[in-house]
Amino acid sequence: MEIAQPAVNFELPDIQGKLHRLCDTRGKIVIINFWSAECPHSARSDGLILNLVREWAGELELLSVASNQNESVQMLEEAAKARSVPEILIDAGHIVADHYEAITTPHIFVIDRQGILRYRGAVDDVTFRRRVATQFFLRDAVESLLQGKAPALTETPAYGCTIVREV
Repeated sequence: MEIAQPAVNFELPDIQGKLHRLCDTRGKIVIINFWSAECPHSARSDGLILNLVREWAGELELLSVASNQNESVQMLEEAAKARSVPEILIDAGHIVADHYEAITTPHIFVIDRQGILRYRGAVDDVTFRRRVATQFFLRDAVESLLQGKAPALTETPAYGCTIVREV
């Protein structure tokens, strides 16, 4: 999927079985977060992402997508509750992760109000060698879109745990 091109639409159930479609979020800025119940990087970034969603309530839509084949619905439910993540979408067979070429958890995709992919990559610049963030890529991308501008930085390497596609 290319930056500055329409995001691939998808429909996924949440843990309770309710279907969610990307196209239903048109008019809002959307953060697609490929998410994991087990990954410590995903757990660390949840608080940062949820703070953004609260800060810009009504402007943002968060779609947390669980694509790991080794995580049960019960595991997803327990982790989401512990981290206060409101909804987890289940990507059985990692079909959406494959369309988006998501490789890690977290792997962030930011879509503008018109449904165009504007950013993909890491939440911030934390890595194995850099334990404390000095740049918050996701915040920068969302702030640019809220100001009606394209983000200056459109792509960074994703950093986290590899999405488990086979068990």
